[in-house]
Amino acid sequence: MKQQFLALGALLLCIFCTIETQAQQTPAFHIGVKGGANFTKTSTESSSLEGKYGFGYQAGVMTRMDIGKLYLQGEALFSKKKTSYQSQDGSSSKLSWNAIEIPVVVGYKLIKTDDYNVRLFAGGVYSYAFRNNLSTSRALQEGFKKFDKSNIGITGGIGVDYKNFTVDLRYETGLSGISKEFKSKPHSFSLGIGYFLF
Repeated sequence: MKQQFLALGALLLCIFCTIETQAQQTPAFHIGVKGGANFTKTSTESSSLEGKYGFGYQAGVMTRMDIGKLYLQGEALFSKKKTSYQSQDGSSSKLSWNAIEIPVVVGYKLIKTDDYNVRLFAGGVYSYAFRNNLSTSRALQEGFKKFDKSNIGITGGIGVDYKNFTVDLRYETGLSGISKEFKSKPHSFSLGIGYFLF
């Protein structure tokens, strides 16, 4: 966990150093709301289990600081994530959990106009999970009793803005496992749609 915090700290330092190089430009601040869908699966080192993608959702608030073609964006999201496992014997198990996620990304506008932007972005995300529910065999239930609530991850993707509307397609992967027993790391694709209030 210490190495993960150091990696995230180094990433955030790079973000702020990059923004500092653009300090001669006047920053613009925006606040908005967003929601969307996520598709999540968890990897596992168990040879008898295979993770499958499940459909979930997310919603929350976001803030963005624009500095020329660069921007820094932070979000606070409530996420519902679902995944499933397929066993070699043909049986399946479903896992779902709620999480509060705080992504912080730095982005670059490949195309920047007054009304239209195309962006690339990357950064880190902290996730705090709660209310996990597993419908499965007793063996898996015992393993997921050690559900790790805190998770550090990395994220990146592409986005499009049109006036106050914004759409992001991003990929997120955990750097630590949600289950110490099965070493299950979450991997998610998400599609988010947002609106900046100002």
